[in-house]
Amino acid sequence: MTTFDSSRAVTALAALAQASRLAAFRLLVSAGPSGMRAGAIADALDMPSPSLSFHLKELTHAGLIEGRSQGRHVIYRAHYENMQALIGFLLENCCAAETCNAAPHEPRAGQADQAGPSGPSEPSS
Repeated sequence: MTTFDSSRAVTALAALAQASRLAAFRLLVSAGPSGMRAGAIADALDMPSPSLSFHLKELTHAGLIEGRSQGRHVIYRAHYENMQALIGFLLENCCAAETCNAAPHEPRAGQADQAGPSGPSEPSS
């Protein structure tokens, strides 16, 4: 199992702290384990190839994605094990000082995440 320390977590979070990289990472997470060709990522994000290449390199360096050659193309996919390890690191000491119900929220398909720590928000009048 992959584990994260503070230094590795900072590197991963810094890679995600940029709008284009966050968009690319989220796209790859939604693509699933089969991943996407670099050209398809560039098309989906409407991003020039040189810019995308830079952002994919940063995400790869942070361990959040991985690329594999497939003929003339490179297929990128989210590195799910490292993503889970980062989330685990962030939640490692959650509520260590008291009991709480901070279990991860899993929205149902098609449902926007509108729940806060105490449940769904009330509609405003």
